[in-house]
Amino acid sequence: MEEFWQRLRERKLVQWALAYVAAAFALIQVLDVIAQRFGWPDQLEKLLIVALAVGFFITLVLAWYHGEKGAQRVTRRELLVLAVVLAAGGGALWHFGHVPGAAAESAGVVQTATAAPASDKSIAVLPFENLSADKDNAYFADGMQDEILTKLAKIAVLRVISRTSTKTYSSHPDNLKLIAQQLGVANVLEGSVQKAGNAVHINVRLIRAADGQQLWGESYDRTLDNIFGVEGEVAQAVADALSAKLTDAEQRVVAATGTQKPAALDAYLRGRELDNYGLTFSGSAHAIDFYQQAVREDPNYAQAWASLAEAMGSMYQNGADVHRSTPAAIRAAADTALRLQPAASESLMAQGTYLYRVQGDYPAARVFYLRALQAQPGNEDVLQDIYFIERRMGLWNDAIAHFHASIARDPRNASNLAQGAAEIFLYLRRFDDARSYLLQALKIAPEASTTNAILALLEQNLGKLDAADAWLAKVPVQSSDEYENLAVARQFRYRRRYADLIVRMAPVYRKDAADWNAADFEALISAAWAERWAGHDDRAREDFTRLANAIEARGGAASAGQMRMFRWNAPLVYAGLGDWAKADAVSRKAIEYAKGDTLESAWATMTRAIVLAQHGDRDAAIAMLPGLLAMPAGPTPPQLELDPYWDPIRNDPRFVAMSKQPISEYKIPAHE
Repeated sequence: MEEFWQRLRERKLVQWALAYVAAAFALIQVLDVIAQRFGWPDQLEKLLIVALAVGFFITLVLAWYHGEKGAQRVTRRELLVLAVVLAAGGGALWHFGHVPGAAAESAGVVQTATAAPASDKSIAVLPFENLSADKDNAYFADGMQDEILTKLAKIAVLRVISRTSTKTYSSHPDNLKLIAQQLGVANVLEGSVQKAGNAVHINVRLIRAADGQQLWGESYDRTLDNIFGVEGEVAQAVADALSAKLTDAEQRVVAATGTQKPAALDAYLRGRELDNYGLTFSGSAHAIDFYQQAVREDPNYAQAWASLAEAMGSMYQNGADVHRSTPAAIRAAADTALRLQPAASESLMAQGTYLYRVQGDYPAARVFYLRALQAQPGNEDVLQDIYFIERRMGLWNDAIAHFHASIARDPRNASNLAQGAAEIFLYLRRFDDARSYLLQALKIAPEASTTNAILALLEQNLGKLDAADAWLAKVPVQSSDEYENLAVARQFRYRRRYADLIVRMAPVYRKDAADWNAADFEALISAAWAERWAGHDDRAREDFTRLANAIEARGGAASAGQMRMFRWNAPLVYAGLGDWAKADAVSRKAIEYAKGDTLESAWATMTRAIVLAQHGDRDAAIAMLPGLLAMPAGPTPPQLELDPYWDPIRNDPRFVAMSKQPISEYKIPAHE
């Protein structure tokens, strides 16, 4: 036996073994971190561990072999064999670790809105079933689902599908495998909630979609006084079941609770339901009521303050509420959220909302939204706000990449597909790409009238009014949707059906001017000009006067904050009144204010060119057109030819030449 140990020592077998084990252990730790961050399949990690185990025995053989030779140096032939093995391993790592689509996104290549390939750590949270006798408690079941989904979305190694893509499915569907394929996930979380008085029963189970096997399940019996934190418990259990390792920071975030006051949580969940499913200005107004109630119940409820800032910011930007949703109120809510929880994704989003929707400080807003995305990688709302900001900054490549990322997180969100088509690809005049996304949106939601309206806008850009009519036939006669009113108003204007345009806008006229939103304002300007073109000068002046009074009542067309949405089209009101000095001054100021905003720059430039054309300054108007046609979000040559705004200079040979140019010359590639 002594001779055997002596031979081991001579061959340094123990040193070789210990060195190999230490190196292999370190390599496994590094690979585990990398595999989680890049979503490598578990099979690859297992294969590498097996390979390292086999390598241990090979190492022992090599150690013994070299000991027999009395030399510890590795020969060239052995080095060549090792190099081949490493090259093969590197190829396998590249194959499994490579992230598809990144190059396509940076190049602006259109990707179809199919779900991303499922990974072992991908999950969809289906709507929770409301088992309460009182069906009005559905908001509570929805709220629990939303809270759990939000916690899961803050775990970087998980790919969590947005609620928008899952809300159309039932709580316990029979065709789970098909649904998982549609969403591109390997796992599904189902749940039910029963609330009776102060008692709450929550049942949750995690299912592997491929074979229907339950990976984890748990029931929670709580009261409203101790329900706080159950969403974090579920998220942690799901992560454990999927072998998803949380960082220390993620563990703290998942375990954190927003409030310990039942009344505050109840009001917050009611507000979230309206925010998630209301989709109207009226719903947002009621959501604000509940958020304000939540922060009254618990002034330290950061998530409620953040949601309040976001809801008010949206209402303010759209002109739907200029009385309660003021810049000061939005900033106070956003700052309070940030003070209470400075690292929370919700607080960072709220600060981004204030900077984006109120201040118009897009670079600063983008910084906060990117930080929010880092804190909550699975938040599709953040991705959407980011690409909305980036298009205004002219960062089209980034906007397209974040749009594609939002599709991966929310593959069944028809509204997002339609908005991306309208707000990116239409503005870039990439009409084939826009049409592709819009048709995909219609496959998901065939009855979505907004998508039909955007397709009509696309055809109008191409000068194909008959095709636009076909899409508009599916749009309701009365609508409060911005895209629908815009498409209809343009169609009537381009068709010169002025009487129809006036009739269509009649319900908006009956609204109190204080309740007009930005879409109402734009449509009413078209209707006022329609009165003028129809020869109804007295009615036109009455309409323009009412519009001018509405502008002044909201702070004036030149104020720096509240009137951001009106600056680029307010000059048309003063032009309609024949106040050319004011129209000129306001249009110049609009261009000045629009600096740094790619979209508003185009709109303000077009408005000034129209004002000049209407005033008879044809040389100045025509001089602006080449630059305007080259701008993202500017008009197309067919639109110049169709729009009566340009009638005063229509017969000028220079204008005729520009309006007849091929539209393909003005397609704008994605660029920085």
